[in-house]
Amino acid sequence: MTNSLDLPLRSEESNKGKIISLLRTGTPLTVLKENSKSGFSRVKLQNGMEGFIATRNTMLQPPNNSQLDSSSKSLTSLQAETDNLREELAKAKAAITPGSSLEQSLAADRDRLDRELTEIKKASFNQIQIKDERDKLQEEVVNVRRELEQLKLENNALKDGATQDWFLYGGLLSLAGVILGFILPKLAWRRKSGWDRL
Repeated sequence: MTNSLDLPLRSEESNKGKIISLLRTGTPLTVLKENSKSGFSRVKLQNGMEGFIATRNTMLQPPNNSQLDSSSKSLTSLQAETDNLREELAKAKAAITPGSSLEQSLAADRDRLDRELTEIKKASFNQIQIKDERDKLQEEVVNVRRELEQLKLENNALKDGATQDWFLYGGLLSLAGVILGFILPKLAWRRKSGWDRL
């Protein structure tokens, strides 16, 4: 038996299944199979019709009149609440109709937020550009420092080479002095010898 008013009997084991009949409270039926996963039971009516109904809407004993009255009152209350909600929804839709003050206010807020978003995007883009430029400059500084160190090394090598050249020149001059020291006395002796003969 069903435990609510006008419950749908469906062709499939789902709330999306096609409704093949509406069952009134107290309609006798036979439960053929329950599926705890889907929450539906396959049932058979006295007229032989079969279908699926939510298992929670079935019970072994038919409901008494007090349960029916309670269900009817509950249904009436829910219908009234639904009507109130529909009215409120209609009012809300009317308040947001084009040209209304609320619509204009929302449009102004939307435009302001769009502008702020654009400014934030620009600012973040500028931040990214600044970061990229900073990274490039840091890389250039590192490269310049490397070149400077290389130049210092080359300069030191040239200074060491120049010192070695001075030592070499000094050595050559000393050697030339020694050679001249040997040659000049002999030349002077030869000249004396030549003058003596005259």
